[in-house]
Amino acid sequence: KLQMPLEKVRKVMKIAKEPISLETPIGDEEDSQLGDFIEDKNAILPLDSAIQSNLKETTTRVLASLTAREERVLRMRFGIGMNTDHTLEEVGQQFSVTRERIRQIEAKALRKLKHPSRSRKLRSFLDE
Repeated sequence: KLQMPLEKVRKVMKIAKEPISLETPIGDEEDSQLGDFIEDKNAILPLDSAIQSNLKETTTRVLASLTAREERVLRMRFGIGMNTDHTLEEVGQQFSVTRERIRQIEAKALRKLKHPSRSRKLRSFLDE
């Protein structure tokens, strides 16, 4: 047996069947509402927001250590800070060079980013 008065069981059962407003006051002072206790699955956690902000800032600093041309090529190729990424051909048209030249610039910039002096700044953001 539940060791609970029958009347209390009936009251709980009645509450369980009736719809309840999310604005229903909760607590002794009624300073909270039921909706305050429902988790928002789409909310970004403060820690995740801080990590995202730090990653963006670090990425900007690391890319700024490249030449202006290399930085712009990588930003365009990978869509960093843009709505979309671009093909070698599209980037080449922006710089008035061939796609092969853009590929070479991209490869050189990526080699620079792989150097420990730059890569260690970003390594902490990887899930290992």
